Amino acid sequence: MLNVNTGQKGPSPEGGAAVWYDLVRPTDTERAEVERMTGLRVPVQAELSEIESSSRLSTENGVLYLSAPLHTLDASGEPQTSAMGFVLSDKHLLTVRFTEAKAIEGYTARFGQGSVAPCSVAAFLGLLEAIVDRLADVLEQIGVDLDMISRRIFGGKETTPAKTDAQLRATLRTVGRAGERLSGLRDSLLGIQRIVLFSGEAASEWIPKEQRPRLKTLRQDTVSLADYDVQLSNKVQFLLDATLGFISIEQNNGIKVLTVVSVVGVPPTLVASIYGMNFKWIPELQWEYGYFYGLVVIVLSAVVPLVWFKKRGWI
Repeated sequence: MLNVNTGQKGPSPEGGAAVWYDLVRPTDTERAEVERMTGLRVPVQAELSEIESSSRLSTENGVLYLSAPLHTLDASGEPQTSAMGFVLSDKHLLTVRFTEAKAIEGYTARFGQGSVAPCSVAAFLGLLEAIVDRLADVLEQIGVDLDMISRRIFGGKETTPAKTDAQLRATLRTVGRAGERLSGLRDSLLGIQRIVLFSGEAASEWIPKEQRPRLKTLRQDTVSLADYDVQLSNKVQFLLDATLGFISIEQNNGIKVLTVVSVVGVPPTLVASIYGMNFKWIPELQWEYGYFYGLVVIVLSAVVPLVWFKKRGWI
């Protein structure tokens, strides 16, 4: 799909007059058409997916070829990361992506609504700002979710072991998913941060002076968000360790209960075994209340260990 954004109201002009070409899962025909209109090479997905810095950030004849991981959610709400490419010249901006992104779609709706038509650099910086704003919103939401998980783990009233165990397992999955999302967000932030730094140096000669403060602001924003991402990642690790620790405690409590039960059951079993021996002469057999005496001894042999364990705080 090819979206042509002129930066002006009205129909798209013919030829290469458009400011921004947004290619979403482009076909070979669309790629060739954009190359014909702009004179710029449109990179393919394999090229954008390279992880080397030299492949992600390069210049050709004064044109910037940039790429970064784009962290989004798929149709089912699952996080995904795909490559996104930027081709920036002093006249045109080309973006190549292979997934839908709310940040880009929202910026597309606002693009060119001002009184002055934006240039390619303004469109480029505005798009990066929209992506960074979206990443910041997601990070803030993850931070709120982690705070709620932390209060749920370390606060509140005690519950039954079975319910606690189920809650802790659900919490473990939730924290793990948050850590997975933070990993994808970190990749996107670092990619955008490198693009901003590289663009400011490689295109310093033709970037308009009025746009340079936006580059500086973007650089500061990406640095602060990267630091916040690290803070959240540390919190995720802490919550994972704490949750695993509580799960281990619950498992140990279960083993403790089984151990106490097995120990408490030994004395009654011993008493019953003694009076169950097939000897000819057992004095208690001749007692009038021998049967009740045996029952009392069995009960006491079970109660005494329970009282002792209780005083020791084992149960």
